[in-house]
Amino acid sequence: MNIDSTTDAFHHVQTAHCENGVTTALLQYHGLDFMTEPLAFGMGSGLFYIQIPFLTINNGPAISFRTMPGAIFKRTCKSLGVEVTRKKFSNPVAAEAFLDQKVKEGVPVGCQVGVFHLTYFPKEYRFHFNAHNLIVYGSEDNRYMISDPVMEDVTSLSREELTRVRFAQGPLAPKGHIYFPESVKKISEDTIRKGIVKGINRNVRDMLRIPGNFAGVDGIRHTAGHIRKWRDKLGLKKASLYLGQIVRMQEEIGTGGGGFRFLYGAFLEEAAAYMQDDRLLQVSEDFTKAGDMWRASAIKMAGVYKGRLTEQKDFEEIADMLVDIRLVEKEAFQKLSRFNLGK
Repeated sequence: MNIDSTTDAFHHVQTAHCENGVTTALLQYHGLDFMTEPLAFGMGSGLFYIQIPFLTINNGPAISFRTMPGAIFKRTCKSLGVEVTRKKFSNPVAAEAFLDQKVKEGVPVGCQVGVFHLTYFPKEYRFHFNAHNLIVYGSEDNRYMISDPVMEDVTSLSREELTRVRFAQGPLAPKGHIYFPESVKKISEDTIRKGIVKGINRNVRDMLRIPGNFAGVDGIRHTAGHIRKWRDKLGLKKASLYLGQIVRMQEEIGTGGGGFRFLYGAFLEEAAAYMQDDRLLQVSEDFTKAGDMWRASAIKMAGVYKGRLTEQKDFEEIADMLVDIRLVEKEAFQKLSRFNLGK
């Protein structure tokens, strides 16, 4: 069965980040035409920062600029009262059988996959990262029809190719993770507003009040402290590779540091219209500023990675940039906290 993405059945949606895109496209498919990528990201409290202790990815620090994979879809749907089905499998045969049943029923589904063996990705973007998301919306000639939100158009994968990426090994192994909305009712603007408030308040909590020093705004300072020590502790070559890893996590996986901040700013603009609260527009500008600062830090880190910058002062300057970013984001979330939205 093939569901053409140009028909009313399913429309491909290109977005900056995969899980936002899957969430947006699946909810739009179920009639929630108001859903946008910024709204999905904000209601899902997608903005985050963490340097995960004792974990490395691609032989570098494990840093994330967003919340845990799957949380955006789960939280956004829950805020809107949308019932969802989520399954993981230990057996690839069972995972394929379940997927085939949903395809037969004409139900588009989200799948978590690994990037390294994703054949339609350019080779330079294939690395060991297992939290990518795409939509399977049909099948044709023994190939699955794929809507990957970060791609301009739809594509396809063979059965073997899809099984391989659905059961990629390593950190965040997807284990055949499949998910989709099950029951969608009519959504009122009041429900949307409540979802916006819940998403903002949860993001305030996660960035300002999460315990420990390696997550939220304090996590940014934590990473800055590490950067100051890397050159002397690890040597220039390894320290440079570590900075290159941050750039990759920041700029190549989804929309990373700067892009996610721009996206959150866009969410606050939409939220201001729903809430009729212009204060949110002012904070939106703060996140745009943070996004610009993250992009500037990535350029500086790339200079070290490429060997153009080699001195300890360069590492110090990068660390100082992160400290400044932390202050901007902390003050922005403190403003949101003081607004007492929804009260």
